[in-house]
Amino acid sequence: MKTQHEVEQFLYRQAELLDSKQWQAWIDLFTDDGVYWMPPEPSHRTWEGMPAIFAEDKNLMRVRMGRVLHPDAWSQRPLWGTNHVVSNVVIVKSSTNEVQVRSRFHMMELRRDDVRHYAGAYTHRLKKTRGGYRIKLQRVDMTNAQAAYDYVLQVWV
Repeated sequence: MKTQHEVEQFLYRQAELLDSKQWQAWIDLFTDDGVYWMPPEPSHRTWEGMPAIFAEDKNLMRVRMGRVLHPDAWSQRPLWGTNHVVSNVVIVKSSTNEVQVRSRFHMMELRRDDVRHYAGAYTHRLKKTRGGYRIKLQRVDMTNAQAAYDYVLQVWV
C-alpha cells in the first residue's frame, strides 16, 4: 500500500507540473537515459526505427521546451492551458529498483477558444532513487491518437 500511495502521488505531481507549465521541473523527473514515448498505435513495442508521435530523451525535451517558451513562438499565442486527470493507477510489477505502472489519463487543452480532449493510458517504468522516483520510460497510448486536429500537439500529454 505504501508503494501504491507513493506512485499515485508521483503521477499526480507530474500532472501538476505539466498543467502549471513547470516544464524543466517535469523534465527533471526523468532519469538521465529516460524516454517520453507516444507511439501512433498500441501494437508498437519500440520507438527505435519506428514512427512515433513523440520519442524524446531529455535533450529533445529541452529543445521542445525552448521552442515552446521562445518569445517568438507564434503557436503559443495567445496563452493556453491544460488540465490533466490521472486515475486507475495499477502497479504491474515492482522490484527493488523499479516499479512498472499502468494508469489512465484525460487531458483537456484550451487553446484560443477551442477545447480539445485527449484520453488514453500511461505506462511508466519508474526507477527508485534516494531522491524519490524518476521516470525511465513514460509511454503514452492515446485512445484518439489518429484523430484529425487543426494544429499540432505542442506539449506533452
